Parts: sequence; C-alpha cells; structure tokens
Amino acid sequence: MSFAPRPYQQEAIDAAIQFFQGKTKKHAIEILPTGSGKSVVIANITAALEGRSLIFQPSKEILEQNFAKYISYGYRAAVYSASAGQKRIDKVTFATIGSVAKKRHLFSEFNNIIVDECHLVNSKGGMYNDFIRSFDKVKVLGLTATPYRLVSGVGGAELKFLTRTSPRIFSDVLYYIQNDYLFNQGYLAKLEYFKFDLVDRNMLRVNTSGSDFTEASLKAYYKRIDMPKKTAYYANRLLAKRKNLLVFCSLISEAMEVVHLTDGAVLLTGETPKADRERILRQFKSGQIKCVVNVGVLTTGFDYPELEAVLIARSTMSLAIYYQIIGRAMRPHPDKVSAWIIDLGGNIDFFGKIETMRIERTPKGLYYIQNNGKQLTNVMFTKK
Repeated sequence: MSFAPRPYQQEAIDAAIQFFQGKTKKHAIEILPTGSGKSVVIANITAALEGRSLIFQPSKEILEQNFAKYISYGYRAAVYSASAGQKRIDKVTFATIGSVAKKRHLFSEFNNIIVDECHLVNSKGGMYNDFIRSFDKVKVLGLTATPYRLVSGVGGAELKFLTRTSPRIFSDVLYYIQNDYLFNQGYLAKLEYFKFDLVDRNMLRVNTSGSDFTEASLKAYYKRIDMPKKTAYYANRLLAKRKNLLVFCSLISEAMEVVHLTDGAVLLTGETPKADRERILRQFKSGQIKCVVNVGVLTTGFDYPELEAVLIARSTMSLAIYYQIIGRAMRPHPDKVSAWIIDLGGNIDFFGKIETMRIERTPKGLYYIQNNGKQLTNVMFTKK
C-alpha cells in the first residue's frame, strides 16, 4: 500500500532527512498541525535514514497507528512497549518512554531518535529528558502540533515556545506549516464555531502555577450555574442535528450528571477500564453510541474523521488543551461537510479560532504563537 506524501509533507520529510544527515549536534523540531498526517511524515523520514532509529510515541494508540503506517509501506520494524504487549528491538523500533526509560543500554547503538508529541518533553527533568541526555551522539527530532510548554517562574506562569525554554532540549525549528494553509487547501475539515456565554471566567480562580483554573473553583461555580443541566440541554439539541457528538467536561462528577441528562450518552474517564474504553470507542465510531462525554481522556490520540460535533463544556487557560480538543474534529471525511465546535466556556473568545492561529517570529528570529494580533505564547497568563 502506498501513501504518497502531500507537498508540505514532502517538505517536512526532506528537511528532517537533511537534519539527520547533516553535521549539527543540536536537536530540532517540526511543527505539523493535528490532522496534517504526521504518521506519513514519520514513516517516510524513518525509511530514508541510515543507522538505527528509535521512534517515541506518547501512547499505545498513537504507537499502533504510526507503526501500522510504517509497515504498510512494506518496511520492517519492531515495537518496544509494555502497553502494546511487545518488547522487541529492530533497526527501526517504535516505543513508549515508560517501557525504555530504564533500558537505555539496549539502545546504545541507535543513531536517530524521533519524538512524536515532543511538547511532552520536559527540559528540566523527567524520563524523556534523562533518556535523551544520556546519548551524546544521537540526534533528536521532535514533532508536535503544539510547540510550547508551561514554565513557572517568580513572575508567574508562561507558555514558552519549545526553542525558547531555559534549559532547552530543542534548539531549532526545521519546518512548520500554518493552519490556514491546510484549511484553505481542504486538507482539514471546515469548522463552524458557535459560542454561548455561560461562564464568567472572572468568577474562576487560577491555580498556584497560574496555568489553569482550580478544580475547587470550577466545581463551585459550575454548581452555582447548574453547568451539567445547561451542557445536557445543548448536547440534546446537537444530537437532534448531528449524527455524533463528543463532549469535554472538566470534572467527573459534572460529566456523570451530563450523561444522566443526555439521551444515549456514555461516560469515558481515566478511571474507565481499558476493555470498556476500547468497546465504547469502537461503538462510537460504528454509530452504536452517538454521544461520548469524556473527562481528560480524548484530547490526543483519538482519530475519528467522521466526528461531526465537539461540545466544549469547560473553561481552560491551556492553549494545548483547547487546540487538542478542537483537533478531534479537524480531520476531513467525504461524508462530513463541516464540523461544529460549540463552546460554553469562553474559550473561543480567549484563544480565537484555530484557522487564524499562526506561528510568527520576532525581529530577532524567536518563535511565538499569535492569533488575530493577540500573542498566546511567551507572555504571562491572564484569565480574561
């Protein structure tokens, strides 16, 4: 089976191959939006590299997706991941960091490392950091749609571009493609936004890191305005017009009430047993379940192009969470004219639309994210 790269994918592939073949010792990133086809890019990069390559995936689901794409080309690879039920090593090995963090000696002969969802790499510590820094001569390429991390300092919390953190793992940006290009070319689904001002974000308290709202303030305020009842009202209206719906809630207690009040809805949280989770998602994709209400589970790694509507029944100050939530509906499908994004938490007003979100550079060449003139990274958090 063949997957011919799109023009922008080929540009990303070429830039990455040149990076691995070049003399630079700095690690680098490529920025590819959700739905842009990172699995195709990863497969083509890896197939062209000399030496041994290790590809890190953040979850079992994403690992299986990218591994399947790679072997569909006819190439051979192994999987080293306890969650995927395999621990084998080959010239090309797909892995999860938790399974190899204490097995660095097994990969001492590897030449190349690719980290998918590289915004998860903490330059100040953690398993990724320890693993990467233990290899002096290995080059590391990170891929992500959200190239920033939260950094807390004396002045407060700040989202910093990955190449602007101190210390930092990644020093250069090899390639990026703007969101608007992908939407305008039809590579991503048309989005229609609907916002209902149910939440006054000024009534919510910010946590000690300044990065998001506290669970206590969300719980108290949502109870005061009866957020579950309002969420269920909109969910039921949407289900009368859309064939499926994915709802994002902040709290499990809130989500449970929404499920109780929404026709045919099913709850999915981090506490849902693995077998039940797989069944729910399988039935959701087949149409047996029309509505899934989830809490912190389906922000990444859930690939369902037929998804027609996303209901954001929560307020967040996290740009990554906001982007990833909307990203669930960005993949196009022949039967999907558009995807509806319904926001009850003031998030669209705070962050703007995904289509107009851009990567920009300062006069000194430093990268940042902005949307319609508002700078979203490398600035202190404000909650309005």
